[in-house]
Amino acid sequence: MKRPSKIYTGLIAAALAAALFFTGQKVNEYSADPAGEKDCPPLFPEALGDPAKPNKIELQAYPDSLPWVQKGGAINDASCLNKTFVYGIVQVKTVDDIRQALLFARENHLKVSMAGVRHSMGGHAFFRNALVLDMTGFNQMSLDEEQKLLTVQSGATWHDIQNHLHPAYAVKAMQSSDIFSVGGSISVNAHGMDHRAGSVGKTLRAMRLMLPDGSIQELSRSQNPELFKLVLGGYGLFGVILDVDVEVTDNVLYTPGRQVLNYREFPHLFAEKLVKDEKLGLMYAHLSTASPSLLQEMLLYTYEQTDAPETGIPPLTEVASTKLRRFVLNFSKQGDLPMRLKWFAEKYIEPRLESCEVSRNQAMAAGEACLVSRNQPMHDSVKYLKNNLKNETDILQEYYVPHDQLVTFIDGLREIITQNGTNLLNASVRVVHQEDNFLNYAPTDMFAVVLYINQNTTPADNETMRRMTQQTIDLALSLNGTFFLPYQLYYTPLQLQQAYPNIKDFFEAKKRYDPELVLTNTFYEKYAHLFENQ
Repeated sequence: MKRPSKIYTGLIAAALAAALFFTGQKVNEYSADPAGEKDCPPLFPEALGDPAKPNKIELQAYPDSLPWVQKGGAINDASCLNKTFVYGIVQVKTVDDIRQALLFARENHLKVSMAGVRHSMGGHAFFRNALVLDMTGFNQMSLDEEQKLLTVQSGATWHDIQNHLHPAYAVKAMQSSDIFSVGGSISVNAHGMDHRAGSVGKTLRAMRLMLPDGSIQELSRSQNPELFKLVLGGYGLFGVILDVDVEVTDNVLYTPGRQVLNYREFPHLFAEKLVKDEKLGLMYAHLSTASPSLLQEMLLYTYEQTDAPETGIPPLTEVASTKLRRFVLNFSKQGDLPMRLKWFAEKYIEPRLESCEVSRNQAMAAGEACLVSRNQPMHDSVKYLKNNLKNETDILQEYYVPHDQLVTFIDGLREIITQNGTNLLNASVRVVHQEDNFLNYAPTDMFAVVLYINQNTTPADNETMRRMTQQTIDLALSLNGTFFLPYQLYYTPLQLQQAYPNIKDFFEAKKRYDPELVLTNTFYEKYAHLFENQ
């Protein structure tokens, strides 16, 4: 990697010092730990509901037999834009808790939603006046080492799982951070850094599902295959996932690497080198968000397996320098120069600050400069993403395009970002494989382009985000691509149908498996009725 000259480094350091001087009063605000959850104006006020009208039974009717953690009140998700009044929240810890909550809801004509850590951003984990099952306490697991198979309840997070598996074993497929719940990851069919493993769904052997009537079904690709494919990426609309059997793998050691390249080089590099490198275990790329090289310069991260038989694997460590990372991210939101400094820091400063999981002496003895275990790059709870900044929020989006359309998509995306003045904080490229589940975001092998965007929470900024989102969806669709559903509900019914041609069949299947429509969420209630008469 080409290193910057001392003069250039000095100029950047001086610019950073000047920026810190002029924003000194903001340093604490940008770096401070969050004091609590943000409270933003709701994106869709009609979805908020009325706390005085919870449903057909009195608000005070909360049986002691259920483990209530909230009676009435509101719930939100990571976007902060979907505040919704609910009937109440039950934190389930046993299978019987779930069955009794479903029974109570059916007897009293309540809707039910399931929530994990609520990082979907379109109300997918709740609905107005619904009874919400908080699944985070439903998190037991056990490992069959001989079969390399983990049986885990749906409320467990990948952070829990990594701590359980380490140091001998690692997850085959999960997101690039470990905060999400297993049930949530299955419900959106998430994917991550492993360009070979594909989605979480591809590593599932089987699952147990409780239907809305309280009965339990065993699901796999050979047993109840239709329901299996509906639940995988089905947004919690068909039943409550109880536990799953998920494949794990050895926690091997990797040599991390970084490479700066032009985005146009990536598809060829991927096809001719990265795919063919059998030692390459993890891989993803970041695109520049700085104006001079916006979505042109690419930083490729690679993790290549290495043999180091004498090197032990130490305990997992949490991401360090949380306040500094939070400051850099929040400072980058403030304009062009801060964003340039952030990109410079990611390319040149961050590699010098990151510590190796395996000590450098050990690594050098094994003939390597630095080693990390497979678990470590994904052991990130992204605490630095939360902040106390008012009247703003950070939003995720994700689009999928065929390999030969990536460059065209990025060129169009750059134009959309520029025209709309979008405050793009991060853009990453990952790999997804052809899927066969019901709501299928990858009908063929594709690249995923993941965007992390900052926006103010005013109606005007919401409208700008809506316009930008719909334009980007149209761009992806024009290139035979698709988009990910668990984010803001800005997509039109036509866009939904174009990306997911069997969406009408999906909603019809929902009625077959849940004829009383007990399970629901804001996504379902917004779109399902629009396809009833087609």
